[in-house]
Order: sequence, then C-alpha cells, then structure tokens
Amino acid sequence: MTTVGEGKFTYTLIQDWGKLPAGQSFGTVSAIATDSQDRVYAFQRTEPPVLVFDRDGNYLSSWGNGNFVNPHGLFIKDDIVYVTDREGSTAMKYTLDGKPLQVIGEHGVYSDTGTEETGVVVPRSAGPFNFITEMVPHPSGDLYISDGYRNARVHRFTADGKLVSSWGEPGKGGANQFHLPHSLVVGQDGRIYLCDRENSRIQVFSAEGEYITMWTDMNRPLDISQDSEGNFVISERPEGDKPPQISVLDGEGKVLARWPSRSAHGSWVDAHGDIYLALTSEKSIDKYVRQGN
Repeated sequence: MTTVGEGKFTYTLIQDWGKLPAGQSFGTVSAIATDSQDRVYAFQRTEPPVLVFDRDGNYLSSWGNGNFVNPHGLFIKDDIVYVTDREGSTAMKYTLDGKPLQVIGEHGVYSDTGTEETGVVVPRSAGPFNFITEMVPHPSGDLYISDGYRNARVHRFTADGKLVSSWGEPGKGGANQFHLPHSLVVGQDGRIYLCDRENSRIQVFSAEGEYITMWTDMNRPLDISQDSEGNFVISERPEGDKPPQISVLDGEGKVLARWPSRSAHGSWVDAHGDIYLALTSEKSIDKYVRQGN
C-alpha cells in the first residue's frame, strides 16, 4: 500500500475504499462525512444520493432519492446531517436515516448577483442563495452557509432558519473578498474557516463575520474539516502544473503534512484521524488511514 505524510501525520492509502452491492456503481461523489458511530456518509450526484458505509467500507444503506437536483455539500455534527443542493438553491437538515428536519431557501429561486455564469467573479454579492455550497452548525445553534458558485457570500442564520447577517464581496484582492466560497467549518474556537477556492486561500472570521486572518499556502481549497486535536484537513484542486493535494494544517495555518492525491471535491477527517476523499472525476472514495502516533 502507498504511504504518505510524515511523522505523526503518516497515512496508508486505501484506494477505491467504498464497496457497493453487485451491479451498482458510484456517480460523481461530491462530499463525505462520518457520524458518532464511525459510519461514513457519501453524497453523490446520482440516485440514491446518500450512501452509508461502515468503517471498513462495507455498504449499509442509502436514502434521499428524488430530494436533490445537484448534491454539493455534506456535514455531520451531533448526528444531524447538513446538506446543500447547489442548483436546487436549498440547505437542508436530515436525520441519519434520511428523515427531513429543516429546509432553508426556496427551491429553484436564485438571488440577483448579476450573472447566470457559474464560477466567475460575480458582478455583485446578494442575499441567499445563488448556487449554494455548504452549511455547517455553530455551537450557539446558528447556521453558517457558504454561497459560492454564483454569489460571493457567507450567510448566518438562526437555528430556526431566520437570516441574521451576510458578509463578503466579489473580488481577487484583500480581506472579505471572495471568488467562489466553496466550503466552511466552525473551528473548535468558534471561528469560521472559509475555503475561498479560486483565490487559493482560507479566510478566517469571527462568529459575527469580522475578518481575522487568512492562510495562503495552498492551491484552490475545496473542502475543510477539523480533527479532535484541532488540526485542519484541506483537499485542494490542481493549479497550473501543481497536482491535487491534501494538506494537514495546525490551528495557525502551518503545514504539518502535505501530499499529492486524487482530486477530491469533498474531504473529511474522522474521530480516529483517518481521512476520506469524495472523488468526482474517479467517481469513488479513497481513505487514508492514519499510522502516526
């Protein structure tokens, strides 16, 4: 098996880790996360959209048929599943077995950012939503949503779905300027860590949306998650002649380990420190099993 990383951040790769029932194949796998029992949930752009596996990659169940136009982000906290439907323009909460709990947004209705082109620097920011990317919860109960492919915003909602505030403007320059805010996570410190994808950086904000700092030693970050030790795992897209890669960063943004990988649209670090990759081009799941102590 292939070994990557260094020191305590050394991993063994299990390529094409997930096993489907005979006759089934993966679609484009967009996102991935684990629950408190180490079960793995993959969000794919075909039916069924949510696939559930055990820790060894054995298929357990699926759900969500007919509920999504274009699955994008998936996050699990306290055994609640938070998902976003990019073209559907909605953010949703589900139980682990697929029972709907909440919907934020109006299906197929887009805010006016002055463009219908996906992935560009938009003419202007607007309210929720226009090709939404990810939703994550805060310990306060508030919900934070990155709104990214045809907008340049982060939106903050109350637990019952009322908009509190929004921040971010389109741009390629300084703080609070976004070009495709693609993923976000609430850190153990309560701060918001945002993948400003096409600007190749993570921007860090307070829970109130006040800019704190940015990390720039990366290539087009796609997804970010945090382990139990407070370190961040980031999956990154190719940029120029640089291949896709995985980076492990400490709480200040310092690189602890980094290695080339298959291109992962979504990624997740579980309670054991193992890393899962949701692969779009390869239509599969890779797993990196942590070996370092």
